[in-house]
Amino acid sequence: MSSEASPSKNSGLQNQLQVKSSVNEQADIPDSLAEVTQTLRETLFDIWKNFLEHTPYLVAGILVLFLTWLVTNLVANLGNRLFNLKRLRKSLRDLIIRLIIIGICIGGLLLAAMFWFPGLTPATALGGLGVVSIAVGFAFQDIFENFFAGILLLWRFPFENGDFIECQGITGKVESVNIRMTEIRLTTGELVVVPNSTLFKNPVNVLTNKPYRRITVITGVAYGEDVSESVKVIEKAVKTCDTVEQSKPVEIFPQAFGASSIDIEVTWWTDNKPVDLRRSKGEVVTAVKAALDQAGIEIPFPYRTLTFKEPLTVHSNDTDQ
Repeated sequence: MSSEASPSKNSGLQNQLQVKSSVNEQADIPDSLAEVTQTLRETLFDIWKNFLEHTPYLVAGILVLFLTWLVTNLVANLGNRLFNLKRLRKSLRDLIIRLIIIGICIGGLLLAAMFWFPGLTPATALGGLGVVSIAVGFAFQDIFENFFAGILLLWRFPFENGDFIECQGITGKVESVNIRMTEIRLTTGELVVVPNSTLFKNPVNVLTNKPYRRITVITGVAYGEDVSESVKVIEKAVKTCDTVEQSKPVEIFPQAFGASSIDIEVTWWTDNKPVDLRRSKGEVVTAVKAALDQAGIEIPFPYRTLTFKEPLTVHSNDTDQ
């Protein structure tokens, strides 16, 4: 009998142990949730405490950025007055002011970063800035190329805001040389934004580099006219024009035997802007035409003389027959 009862007792003990373990597991779940909640609360409290402790540094960094903004505006507004005393070129003054502003901005950002991250030192900040600059340089190669080209344009190139230039088929007035782009107002009124690298790599014709520019037009007189007399008449007419610069020579030269006239080159100097050239050319052409007409010198129309190998027979039709 005892041997038959022992298995039932063992199974009962096992059932009791399983029930107790399940009850214990259910009792451990609230304890785990409580521990997680407590840990989360402590973590959030530590974050908030650290934030409150670091708030003065954050405020100080924001104040540094604000002061940096004020100083850069002050330098931008008063820089021209300060550098006017040294009588520097305007483009060089702009370059110096922009470099000073860039230096102030970089210094302000580094100082603000050291306030926000107390463990940051100037050496580590500059080292990190160097690594970042290399990565950014590879990513934005064209932007940095135009940036440095703009610095060199302001430093060495002989044109200023207001000059007329010609480059790659673009002719217009320079309105502004920025760090990355140059704004050029075409003579037809449109605004063209040209990358600085384009102006730096290609030949630039500065039309207003000197106060006067030379113009040449070609006129012609008939073969039956006196060429020397025609030259005197043309020269006198050109020198009477208001737009012709009298301190510069007026040059009149017979140039070639044209198809129907003796071609004469007429050269003179006038003001440097494109509109000045157009105005002067119109005045000179009008004056030369009037002087030649008054002197009775023919400006021939193009004509051709036709010759035939065989004589031509002329037939007349008598309408009365």
